[in-house]
Amino acid sequence: MAADRKIKVLFVAGFGPIVWEQMPSEKFYVESLGLPLKKEANGYLHTEEIEGVKSFALWPLAQAAQSCFGTDTWPEDLPVPRSWLEFDVEDIEAATVELKQQGYKLLVAARKEPGGQIVTRLLSPEGVLVAVTYTPWMREKK
Repeated sequence: MAADRKIKVLFVAGFGPIVWEQMPSEKFYVESLGLPLKKEANGYLHTEEIEGVKSFALWPLAQAAQSCFGTDTWPEDLPVPRSWLEFDVEDIEAATVELKQQGYKLLVAARKEPGGQIVTRLLSPEGVLVAVTYTPWMREKK
């Protein structure tokens, strides 16, 4: 049935949160994560300088909750995320310390996952489940 399809997705062309409040989001993505976002006159922030998405997945909420809290249920006192986004970083320990020092509530801090990925998770100002990670199998071998 899939062979009959006329549309063939080649890669993820972009991903980003829908911003409710500009300043907290701008601070998080530009100042905290250091993303090279350009600001247009209308306030739209974007970049085409970050390497593409290595993985696109439909992550069940129960699995996200398990990854963050060790339970299949998302806590009622936190906003339920509508998407997830991971940034592989050069130094996961330094990134974790920096985010914590900036006052972000870390749901998971530099925890090694069963597959070997090291992950720090938090909710962004828009409610996106964001992670800074060290993902060994996604790093290019030189």
